[in-house]
Amino acid sequence: MRDGVDAIIEQWAHERPDLDTTAMAVFGRVFRLAAAGASATHAAYMKYGIGRPEFDVLATLRRSGAPYELPPSALATSMMLSSGGTTARLDRLEKTGLIVRRPSESDRRSVLVRLTEGGLVIIDQAVDSGLSAQQDLLRHMAPERVRQLSELLREALQSS
Repeated sequence: MRDGVDAIIEQWAHERPDLDTTAMAVFGRVFRLAAAGASATHAAYMKYGIGRPEFDVLATLRRSGAPYELPPSALATSMMLSSGGTTARLDRLEKTGLIVRRPSESDRRSVLVRLTEGGLVIIDQAVDSGLSAQQDLLRHMAPERVRQLSELLREALQSS
């Protein structure tokens, strides 16, 4: 079973037989799988009128548990964004009615971001759809091989 990465590796082997291209093959395939996953999940999220940036906010709130509410700083940290980037996402989501911002009861200087009922419905549907799209990309593999791949990638990421 050959793929496009094999052709690239063979070209390097012909032109530069001194190179060990094993890492190139791994990362080439990881990048291609990540791109395919990003494309599939983007299409899944767009069915619900959201893109990946909005999904990240809604999913972070949903994962936080009831009442699905966090301060903007916690959202920014979770998504590795600046406060400005987070504010822009929150503005878009608030305009669409998927989140609300309200003053914190414990600190009058801060606000909390909360999923609305509509936001909860959208994120639950989008998560299901996005996960299904990701699973479709791996459906040709046996479940044990998928778990093994996940473990190997976790191990590879230990050095980063």
